[in-house]
Amino acid sequence: MSDAATPRLALLRSWAAECHGLPSAAIDLRLAAGDASFRRYFRLRLPDGTTRILMDAPPEQEESRPFVAIARRWAAAGLPVPALHGVDLARGFLELDDLGDTPLQARFRGESDAATLAWHEHAIALIHALQNRAGPDDLPAFDAELLGRELELFPEWCLGEWLGLAAPPGWRGLRQALIDSALAQPVVTVHRDYDAMNLMVQDESLHLIDFQDAVAGPLSYDLISLLRGRYCRFDAERFAQWVEAFRQRAQADGRLPSRVNAATFLAQAQAMAAQRSLKVLGIFCRLTLRDARSGYLARLPHFLAHLEASLAGLDGHAGFQAWLVDTFRPALTARLEGEA
Repeated sequence: MSDAATPRLALLRSWAAECHGLPSAAIDLRLAAGDASFRRYFRLRLPDGTTRILMDAPPEQEESRPFVAIARRWAAAGLPVPALHGVDLARGFLELDDLGDTPLQARFRGESDAATLAWHEHAIALIHALQNRAGPDDLPAFDAELLGRELELFPEWCLGEWLGLAAPPGWRGLRQALIDSALAQPVVTVHRDYDAMNLMVQDESLHLIDFQDAVAGPLSYDLISLLRGRYCRFDAERFAQWVEAFRQRAQADGRLPSRVNAATFLAQAQAMAAQRSLKVLGIFCRLTLRDARSGYLARLPHFLAHLEASLAGLDGHAGFQAWLVDTFRPALTARLEGEA
């Protein structure tokens, strides 16, 4: 596709040339990645061989100020984030460090592989660093309203728009219980999409990206995003071991009161995992139906399995669990078969 056919790309090329005092013809840009938003990422190769990543975030659709503010704050706290080399908020352009092409999931070799487990340990250690070094005071609150909006994505988009199902009778009770559990946790800095795809491996170290939606929220949220993300499904024993190790470290650091015992924190983590799985089921249907994005429906069974595993660790929601087995899973399977 030529620059003439893509005005944003032509504008980005001109901006990069301005920033580096080069003619536009000397600017070598290649698409590096896109994501679920309207942002696109290009790799810039300069004449001396240096490479950078240019973020194109159309200001009428994406707000880049949070990304810039968080990048500066977290860098000052010694966290591994890409440096900002150029910022044009009016046009929605950023120039960042090039962290390479290796997201964390590229290092996974199956749930029981030693390297997969070790990389998860590294990623959990980075969560501790994030929560210990970066205070949540300047971030939006992950409050009851936001938690509720996320949960409503499930009945609106997954049930109503995609499957044509009504929410089951136990939905309102489950929704409130998950919100209450999340709000009972200590408030820390939350990346909010701490998935392997947003952790880049460079020189065998992890770097944080895609953190513009960070919030002040529940202690276990990023841990859950990692352990019940899109690439791995760990068994109940492994999950519980990681949650307990996280609890002990958080208490030793003073992030979690000592009165919170293992059973309580595990239940809070399971509730957080259920909340996130329900949100993801809704978001993936919205991305498909509203935004015409492909590839997301195939991931729904994976997150349904996460949801079922999470609810199995909670008391009081037998009716909703039975509905998942008797109604939701068959409807999901049939619809996916119809899409094939």
